[in-house]
Amino acid sequence: MAEGVKYVIGISGGSGSGKTCILNELADHFSRDEVCILSQDNYYVPKEQQLTDENGVKNYDLPSCIDADLLVSDLRSLINGQTVEKMEYVFNNDQKEATKVIVKPAPVILIEGLFIYHYAALKEYFDFRLFVEAPGNAKLIRRIKRDQSERNYPLEDVLYRYEHHVNPSFEKYIVPYREDCDVIINNRYSYKKGVDMVQRFIRSKLQDL
Repeated sequence: MAEGVKYVIGISGGSGSGKTCILNELADHFSRDEVCILSQDNYYVPKEQQLTDENGVKNYDLPSCIDADLLVSDLRSLINGQTVEKMEYVFNNDQKEATKVIVKPAPVILIEGLFIYHYAALKEYFDFRLFVEAPGNAKLIRRIKRDQSERNYPLEDVLYRYEHHVNPSFEKYIVPYREDCDVIINNRYSYKKGVDMVQRFIRSKLQDL
């Protein structure tokens, strides 16, 4: 543990692997006094600062899309016992109104995101690393369903982004850190056993803190 008395757990994996579902299910097992959550999704830089590809499409699947410095700063604040306030990330969904996200410090901090293991400034803070994996076809189907229902993306746009942004980024910035992780959760069919194991692990750590 880098500093303070907090235990920091990372949860990463490709888009559509099930990271958020696993995170939410883990959170349901604990009170807010035991576990708090930081989501990388709330640290995207403003839309106008995002890079565009050769066809003029915004690419939200690059490490540079995230304000990693602010993410690290907020993690330090939680470790030091300070509450973090952040506006929810909704800038690629014109139909949703952003709400304020308030994260209060807790002994165990869960950080979820695509690129959290890529940022050098974050590496020293992880006490435990999880990696969620799933077959490519399953991830694509989940991505299609999510982007159409939550972000109002047409199918053609979802497929374009997956081929030209999501998958190349996965291979370059996410897969290389898989072997450095402590536990790999296979979400081919179900993540229940993996969640149960991690839930028991977190419970044991809470007893030590």
